Amino acid sequence: MIEVKETSDVQAVQSVIDQLSKFDHEQVLFCQDKTTGLKAIIAIHNTVLGPSLGGTRMWAYKTETEALTDVLRLSRGMTYKSSLAGLNLGGGKAVIIGDARKDKSEALFRRFGKFVNSLAGKYITAEDVGITTRDMELVALETEHVAGLPEYMGGSGDPSPVTAYGVYMGMKASAKQQYGSDSLNGKKVMVQGVGHVGATLVDYLVKEGAQVMISDIFEDSLKAITNKHSQVQVVALDQVYDVDMDIYAPCALGATVNDDTINRLKCSIIAGAANNQLADETVHGKVVMEKGIVYAPDYLVNAGGIINCYWEVIGYNREAAMSQTEEIYNTALRIFAKSADEQIPTYLAANQLAEARIEAIKHVQSSF
Repeated sequence: MIEVKETSDVQAVQSVIDQLSKFDHEQVLFCQDKTTGLKAIIAIHNTVLGPSLGGTRMWAYKTETEALTDVLRLSRGMTYKSSLAGLNLGGGKAVIIGDARKDKSEALFRRFGKFVNSLAGKYITAEDVGITTRDMELVALETEHVAGLPEYMGGSGDPSPVTAYGVYMGMKASAKQQYGSDSLNGKKVMVQGVGHVGATLVDYLVKEGAQVMISDIFEDSLKAITNKHSQVQVVALDQVYDVDMDIYAPCALGATVNDDTINRLKCSIIAGAANNQLADETVHGKVVMEKGIVYAPDYLVNAGGIINCYWEVIGYNREAAMSQTEEIYNTALRIFAKSADEQIPTYLAANQLAEARIEAIKHVQSSF
């Protein structure tokens, strides 16, 4: 039995429990292994609809508190994402604290796989920011509860292209709502973050004739895009929120729509792949609506990846995964209509639809 002696320790434990209670999480697993250097957190938000499925993110968080806050918000978002997409999955997420370009090792990922396996299927992991299919191969050596594996292992490969397609569909639906046409030809789009998802989104936008601007913390990622698409303009990190744009597409980390940026953004649509784009849903969701900006809820438009992984779990069918991802367009229009009819922010309209399905199924079956 562990005896907690210090008042600060008691307060720290209470703080964690308070955070779990805030969004009604079911379980959080803290993982550490000195030998491999692993420090990770797995958060399971809700398993009413099925086992929780969500990617693992590797990021150099400044503090463990920052990592906990991120994984709690991300896992909650996965619950809503799967519900709104009509999937029989709950919401979960994991974060590994570390620099994805320096701190990876076979031992670290295999140790992480053992922690995933200890949850006996309640959490299924996959790729997220900083993680590759190769990393998931190593995790899969220690657990079968993995999705997003390469095709030669019987998986569906990197889900990022499907995620990008869903964002593209959500962006087109947003244009339909805002401009009366879903054409993106000639529209000025600022893509913030050109990793796996953002880079593929740029491909779609360039092909349709959009005027694309990009920004990223990694110079090599920017160069890969401009080498491929010479017409794409690179924007400095500190100028992203001030450029003249029609559409802002955040595709990196969350909370970029905040007190500092919201009055600087010169756009009429926000539609991107990043999770938790609104720093404070209640505050910034309302401000975005009042400013006349169409906000495509992030967990709606970035659901392509989880849809792809779901089909991998139940029996992969690429055509079915892409078809279901394409439905993001129609779901977005339903949410925009509900928002307009009830005069509520789009994030709230999406939340209500997701919660209604969970509440209905709750009476049919118990948690996973």
